[in-house]
Amino acid sequence: TECEKEPGSLLWVFVMVGNIVRGMGETPIMPLGISYLEDFAKAENSPFYLGCLHTATVIGPFLGLLLASFCAELFVDVGSVGADEITITATDARWVGAWWLGILICALLNLLVGIPFWFLPKSLVKEGETNEPEETGEKSAVPLQENDKNEAKQTMYEIAKGKLFYFIPFLKALFHNPAYMLFICITVLQFSAFDGMISFMPKYLEQQFGKSASDAIFLIGVYNLPVLCVGYFSGGLFMKKFKINIYQAANIAFWVSLLEYLLYFAAYWTVCDTSPVAGLTVSYQ
Repeated sequence: TECEKEPGSLLWVFVMVGNIVRGMGETPIMPLGISYLEDFAKAENSPFYLGCLHTATVIGPFLGLLLASFCAELFVDVGSVGADEITITATDARWVGAWWLGILICALLNLLVGIPFWFLPKSLVKEGETNEPEETGEKSAVPLQENDKNEAKQTMYEIAKGKLFYFIPFLKALFHNPAYMLFICITVLQFSAFDGMISFMPKYLEQQFGKSASDAIFLIGVYNLPVLCVGYFSGGLFMKKFKINIYQAANIAFWVSLLEYLLYFAAYWTVCDTSPVAGLTVSYQ
């Protein structure tokens, strides 16, 4: 019919490019930020600082889910459509929340938060140590300046070729490190489970319990992420207080992960009755 039109909008490309740029900006924070803490923090304080860092990474999604819950209560055309013109509610399957509003708010906040990173010094005095004498600092600065001049004389091709020459052996060594690869596999599995919950749990709450998208997102944020914050913070504090080494930390992580698996496995027995859906679970008659 005349009302049927093929979807031909390419606006999703802007969303994809925006997410790519956002990922490029956020990715260096974790590896470089952790290295920054490790280089200039005491060995006994480093686990606590890392716990605080990971706690902050969970507080962000928690606040994001609260913002998404608020935006989902607003109609997608908020500002251009009056409230009296909307004939459906947030629990209706046809309801589309103002998803774009959260993106604009988060983009502005990311821009403001990124400004202080320009003022971080390249080097700090290690925690608990005094400043180096000025003579030592001047002597160490001379070789660095000479290295900068030598690199400036090289072409971009030579620099890239040299870095690639050293990068491949290091990457090969990492792939042959069983402890590192096991840690990578565990991290992938953990994040896969977490992303699965974030992606599909809201729809499950909507279908099984008749919740709106706003309520489902709010419940996930309230019941899951604060517990993760407590776990990250208490774990870092525990390692700092009892001076846990890497082998003890690996043993603790194993037993805690096993207990987590058993608790999640018990969720198979908490099954709710499927809501009646015409044409699927019940007939149309």
